[in-house]
Amino acid sequence: MPAIARSEPFRDQACPLGACDGSGWILGPEDVARPCECRAERLNRGRTRGVSSQIPARYRGVSFERPPLSDMARDMEKKLALAQVRGFVDDLGTNLAEGRGLWIFGGTGTGKTTLAMLVSKAALEAGKSVAIYSLPKLLARIRRTYDSEPGGDSYLSLFELLSSVDLLHIDDLGAEKRSDWVLEQLYALINERYEGRRSVLITTNLSHMELEDQIGARTVSRLTEMCEEVELRGSDRRKPAMPKVA
Repeated sequence: MPAIARSEPFRDQACPLGACDGSGWILGPEDVARPCECRAERLNRGRTRGVSSQIPARYRGVSFERPPLSDMARDMEKKLALAQVRGFVDDLGTNLAEGRGLWIFGGTGTGKTTLAMLVSKAALEAGKSVAIYSLPKLLARIRRTYDSEPGGDSYLSLFELLSSVDLLHIDDLGAEKRSDWVLEQLYALINERYEGRRSVLITTNLSHMELEDQIGARTVSRLTEMCEEVELRGSDRRKPAMPKVA
């Protein structure tokens, strides 16, 4: 019986389902190999090598059933936003397959990042490839490719990764210093995902008009078409409540 060559992405990895020998293939009748169910998921996760796909420690336990999201469900100003995000997560596979995303906006401390991290966490748990960045960190990551040694991390390889993951999560859109270079990078990346029907998840403190001033009308126009908009109202939950005056 011929051996199945162990493909490079799966070298020294056990099959998470226990169905294949770790190669990603199952040998069937008459020595005909068929792909194991683990193959597509592991290839997909492998596409995130070289990009940030880790949920920050503060948000790893985020859940609709735990604070602060369970508290938000009782807040009339935030109840609708929470229902929109829950609906998106409930149909996550279809939304990502069709390139639909979320645009979560509102004031500082209203819970935008928490909700966005819940979506990215759900995508990762579903075996999807996700890249997670605040915009300043994403731009710094792109700039580092300009200083890489020959054969190292190139701009084109990073751009391809950011363009092809199932979900690109950009936190704090609009928090960067505006420049022609920033406008060019954002437009190129968002346009590539727009044309490829790839989902984008963004959070921002800015209104539509403010965001157009910051990142350009062409980029905002594409995001408007790609994303369902979710508004988070209310006060900054990070600030301690003022004591009541008797």
